[in-house]
Amino acid sequence: MLTHLLVAFALAMDAFAVSVSSGICIKDIRPAIALRAALFFGLFQFLMPVAGWLLGGAFKGLIQGWDHWLALGLLAFIGGKMILEAWKKRDPSYCADPDEAAGIMSLKTLTVLAIATSLDALAVGLSYSVLGDPILGPAALIGVVTFILCVLGIEFGKKLGAAFESKAEMAGGAVLILIGLKIAGQHFIEKI
Repeated sequence: MLTHLLVAFALAMDAFAVSVSSGICIKDIRPAIALRAALFFGLFQFLMPVAGWLLGGAFKGLIQGWDHWLALGLLAFIGGKMILEAWKKRDPSYCADPDEAAGIMSLKTLTVLAIATSLDALAVGLSYSVLGDPILGPAALIGVVTFILCVLGIEFGKKLGAAFESKAEMAGGAVLILIGLKIAGQHFIEKI
């Protein structure tokens, strides 16, 4: 259960970072807009691992002998990507009014961000599948944790400023890499 919770927190860090930056950009963001954003992120973070798990099930027979390496590779790649993304500068148009078509909280931008921040969850779902782990419970946990962290992230962003945003994304990336190493390590321990 602890591993599932750590995965949920790690996967939520991209969406949390976007939420923090939204709070930084839009200090007077309305609660309805904040909840809509959190719902988008949580829903996509729930759906993507399920989709990855279903894809993994279709290819499980082909990758069963090296599934632990695939899980390590996917999680290390995703974690490394998150750490690198934390160093990037944001586009100034990112902070446009949430009611405008181009703002960070517009439906179009929010959908794109929700998909982009949940692609790592697709890969994690694939990892769960190749390892033979069930997905609905972990996916629901990922969705709920993401929703809660996004609501909190917007509030934190209003209060804490830009310094916190990149640290959250870096921490999430590091956790995913460590979980990948744990999976590979368990494989070696089982072989002994």
